[in-house]
Amino acid sequence: MRTRPSRVAPLLALALVFLAGAPPATAAPEGTMTWGVHITLASRWLDPAETEGIITPFMVLYGLHDALVKPMPAGINTPSLAESFTQSKDGLTYEFVIRKGVKFHNGDPVTATDVKFSFDRYRGAGAKLLKERVREIQIVDPGRVRFLLKEPWPDFMTFYGTSATGAGWIVPKAYVEKVGDDGFKRAPIGAGPYKFVSFNPGVELVLEAWDGYWRKTPNIKRLVLRSLPEETTRAAALKKGEVDIAYLLTGPVAEDIQRTPGFKLVAPKESQGTFWLDLPDQWDPKSPWHDIRVRRAASLSVDRKALNQAETLGFSYPTGSLIPRALEFSKFFEPDPFDPARAKKLLAEAGYPNGFDAGDFNPFPPYDSMGEAVIGNLQAVGIKSRLRTMERATYFTTWREKKLHGVIKVITAAFGNAATRLEPYATKSGVYAYGSLPEIDDLYARQARELDPKKREAMVHQIQQIIRDKVTAIPLFEQAFIWGVGPRVADAGDGRIPGFSYSAPFEDLKLK
Repeated sequence: MRTRPSRVAPLLALALVFLAGAPPATAAPEGTMTWGVHITLASRWLDPAETEGIITPFMVLYGLHDALVKPMPAGINTPSLAESFTQSKDGLTYEFVIRKGVKFHNGDPVTATDVKFSFDRYRGAGAKLLKERVREIQIVDPGRVRFLLKEPWPDFMTFYGTSATGAGWIVPKAYVEKVGDDGFKRAPIGAGPYKFVSFNPGVELVLEAWDGYWRKTPNIKRLVLRSLPEETTRAAALKKGEVDIAYLLTGPVAEDIQRTPGFKLVAPKESQGTFWLDLPDQWDPKSPWHDIRVRRAASLSVDRKALNQAETLGFSYPTGSLIPRALEFSKFFEPDPFDPARAKKLLAEAGYPNGFDAGDFNPFPPYDSMGEAVIGNLQAVGIKSRLRTMERATYFTTWREKKLHGVIKVITAAFGNAATRLEPYATKSGVYAYGSLPEIDDLYARQARELDPKKREAMVHQIQQIIRDKVTAIPLFEQAFIWGVGPRVADAGDGRIPGFSYSAPFEDLKLK
């Protein structure tokens, strides 16, 4: 829920002010906590400037770096490196007061210059939209920075102050300019609770507690994130005590951990992750996917209930909505029924009584087994496709370059609201959008300027209704992201930040 601004100084009549007390004294950090992560760790996640429109990079950012404002247990826009922020009455000015004494890991102070530099070099998801709408960034003094917008934009803090983008995560200007972008990824310096120790790309990231973190000294001395993309390997490492937490366990593997004494399964509540099928070739008039009957047949062919049970033990929530219910302005639709007979009838009406070859099926790494299950559903009604798996970094590069075709199985759990979630996938400027509908582009532009929440909600609901009616995407379910947790863990950080998929805040985690 968004906090309503209150009146403060004359310059900025509407204000959102949060003050934090002095950090409590804590014992020296001890021990090591190790994760078996479900993906191949990418070096670009060490640099906030390259943040993608998904939640995965924040698994690393919450350790190494810090933001002016970010989602925390206290709320979605919790001041962090900023001690407070204010919004002018006309909605054109946002001013941030930097917390006194905050420093980067090399001892340099965090200043307004670093804030402006970090925004200017940001090139990740949402960068184009942010930079189109921000007219100027003023450095008022070293501890105060002011963002001036071209016009009122109700989503500025949603894009800048949540994990919808990485634009508000701050890096040290002097150090980045000294070592360059590649040098920064090799040896990043941030302002987060943990310092960089080492990174073996695709294998392991090691971080060490930093006793200068403003919020508190972490409880655990060393964190190790280990890439274990194979699910059975992650589970075996968990049972052997080689890792303390294993992300993403599904089906029989999850059930085995659940039955093992001393171990438990957790699934952070209020999931913001949604799976859906994207059909990039629907924008090509020569493609079978251009026919709405074919897209609707594909949706009717998917057995969401069975898929949910097989993949997440029934913890997930089948849906007909692209946007999860947890997000502001979301509109829920019941999922299409599982009706293969009707799907075959629609295909025949569209001119494909014997089905057709849909080409590649591109599962979001590492959800390959789910991809195989969906392929089986599609095949049963005559839509034939081939599983094409690839390493995660390659997948995203190929997707952004619009080179994935056939069927793309997508998931995202980025924070924000329904409008920020739709932007990358359903609008003409979206980084992952192969095409868009003029009526959606028009509604999106109008809702972004609308300051009345009710009128804005109606327009965002209308966009979701169009997506539903036109079947431009095929929603599957809201994801339950299941972890296995070992016996050494006292606090895994699951669910501390509502809707966040991973352990956080890192400085609050505890071992027994």
